Order: sequence, then structure tokens, then C-alpha cells
Amino acid sequence: MSASEKLIDRLLGKLVRKGSLRVTHASGVTRTFGTPTQGFPDIGVRFVDKKVARDILLDPRLGVGEAFMDGRIVIEHGDVMGLVSLMRANNRWEDNIRLAPPSLPRRIKGRISSALRSVNKPGSSKSNVAHHYDIGNDLYQLMLDPEHMQYSCAYWTDETETLAQAQEAKLAHIAAKLKLQPGNTVLDIGCGWGGMAIFLASRADVTVLGITLSEEQLALARKRAEAAGVADRVTFELVDYRDLAARGATFDRIVSVGMFEHVGVPQFETYFRACANMLSPDGAFLMHTIGRMGTPGRTDAFTDKWIFPGGYIPALSETVAASEKVRLIASDVETLRLHYARTIREWYVRCVDKQTEIEALMDARFYRLWTFYLAGAATAFEHGSMCNYQIQYVRDRHALPLTRSYIEEAEKRLLNS
Repeated sequence: MSASEKLIDRLLGKLVRKGSLRVTHASGVTRTFGTPTQGFPDIGVRFVDKKVARDILLDPRLGVGEAFMDGRIVIEHGDVMGLVSLMRANNRWEDNIRLAPPSLPRRIKGRISSALRSVNKPGSSKSNVAHHYDIGNDLYQLMLDPEHMQYSCAYWTDETETLAQAQEAKLAHIAAKLKLQPGNTVLDIGCGWGGMAIFLASRADVTVLGITLSEEQLALARKRAEAAGVADRVTFELVDYRDLAARGATFDRIVSVGMFEHVGVPQFETYFRACANMLSPDGAFLMHTIGRMGTPGRTDAFTDKWIFPGGYIPALSETVAASEKVRLIASDVETLRLHYARTIREWYVRCVDKQTEIEALMDARFYRLWTFYLAGAATAFEHGSMCNYQIQYVRDRHALPLTRSYIEEAEKRLLNS
């Protein structure tokens, strides 16, 4: 066995205690770690070449992710969701046990790379968005709920709900927090394929401007609005939120779902200042974002390189600190702890069911990349430090009712309309 193989065995011996992981090294040596335990998967993998162990030691998540997508790690028993779940479940964030950090050179390189990407100037923002969202609407149509095409955390109120029902519940939950009035003008920042804008216009008698930096999303959002019969009340535009704010545009309500993760720390205050300037004095703003429990951190190298260039998951502390600078009042904060884990597992199952179609659209390497990404994301919400925050903001403390009872009442009305 090589020195790297011996070191990886020592590391895995510490990390895998419940459930079992059988590793066959490129040298032919097989080792089994952990003990079969109810509720924990049993996984078998094979390292195709001797560099796999070394790459994992240099940066565990990037090393495993790239080796798997390149076919250098082959899963012989179980699947990638089980492999990632096994590692995460044995090292829960709450238990304060962490995977070995990347080597010092990798950490330095990663921090420099993340810092450069997180600047997110308007030009780089568009290219970063295109990297993930302009890979083709066909892929997302295979994975997401066809009713609303929501690529964000659903809101699960019942164990028997379908993905579509949970996504509609999310739309209603957010709309209720906006306390919409007939005739309101609404800005949807990062509108995706138009699901939120179409829902608001069709259920709440408001007019909506949805903005995106993805040309693929823009084209499909417009088609979906036409098909839903709300094109007279919904407009979509390819524009950066900073440019829209510079025009002096104002709105009664602002909603932003799954967009703040792409803003980048250096632009946090700019983002909130733009939103505050575009929000009417008695308006309401609801921001739904993936968040980090605990203190601020940094984006792992695999996600930054392959999935969301320039992306950053914010801690609640740094999010609210940035909004405080522009005197936005955080009138309500809700933490969704496990909703996204269930959502992403639904997407994963759909992708596995559609493997042949996805590989025909892209290729087998992309399919492995995508399923590794989904497995990592789902388990980060189940066992890691990820959650979702819904933060409701107002400029005037009198803008909304004193208690939250109006939210549940509006949800029921929106879902039954």
C-alpha cells in the first residue's frame, strides 16, 4: 500500500463508526470501516487509481467529487447519496466533529479563489449565473415540479404531500408574508422560470416584474406566463438588480427567493441598499435564502468550482448586519431546518429515474457530477450546517400587523383561490 492509502485508511477509521464503508484501493487491498448500524447505509467503493487517496487527502470534498465524476471512484454497493449520507451522518455539525480540512496550500488557494469570485460585479454575476442556469431548461424540467418549476426549498406541511404541493405551499407561505393588496406592484429578484411571479399575479391580483440574469430562464418564464394567461400582469426582464435600482424604480413589495446566495459578501450592503431604495416607504420585502447555522464560513472548493461560481452561503449574523446598515427592519425571521433536505432528495430521485435522459442531454460525467452535487446538498441540510432563512423586512415599523396571525390566514386563502 502507498503512504496515501495508509493515511486515508487511518482517516476513514476515525470518520466512519456507524454503518460500514468497504474500500478497495487501486493496490488491490480492501478495508472495511465502521459497524453495520440500523439507519446508517452500508457502502462499497473502489478507487480506480493510486492518485484517488492522495486527492482526497489534499481536499476531501473536491477530491471525492472530482474522482467520482471522472469515474475514478466506482460505487460497487449502494449509491452516491448513500456514500455522502454515511460520511455526513457520522460527522454531524451538531456534534462538532469535522472532516479533515484541506491541506494548507489548498486552503490558501481556495480562499483567494473564493475572494476573487465573490466580488460579483455585474459582468461576472451574469457569467456565474449562466454557468449554472443556462446549461439548458430541459435538464431542470426533468428534475423540478412541472407545475411551478421551483428550484428552491419547498415548504413541507404534511408527510403525504407531493413535491408540487410542497412547492405551492412555499409560494403561498412567502406570498402571505408579503401581505399583498390588490393592485400592488411586486418585484421578484432572481425570478427563475417565473413560478413565483405567475403565482402572485394569478392568486393575488398584483402586477409583477421578474428579473433574472439567465437568458434560458427568461425565455421560458415568458412562455409560461403566456400559457398561464397572466402575461398582461407579469413582465420579465434580463437586468441586474443594481441597474434596476439605478433607474429609480420603486415597488410596493419585493420578493427574492434563492438569489442572495449569488450576491457575494462584498456586495451584501449594495444588495440591501438597492432593495431599500426600491421598496416603497410602507412596503414589505421577503428574502428566502440558503443560510449557514453558526458563524460565517466559506464555500467549499467543489461547489465553487463546479456548481455555483461566486456563490456564498451567508450566516444569519452577517446577513442581518448588512441589512441593518441601510435601516431595513427585520420584522420576522423563520428558520427552515429540514425542508430543503427533503426537497433535494425528491430532485435526486427524479434525476436517478431520468438517468438515461440526462446522459443523453449532457453525458455520463455530468450525470455523476450532478448527482454528487445533489447528494452533498441534501445531506448538508440533514447533518451539516445548512438551513434556509426567510427574513421579512420593512422600512416602517407600522407597515405590517403586530402579530403573525395574518400569515396563516392569507396562506389558506391563497391555496384555496
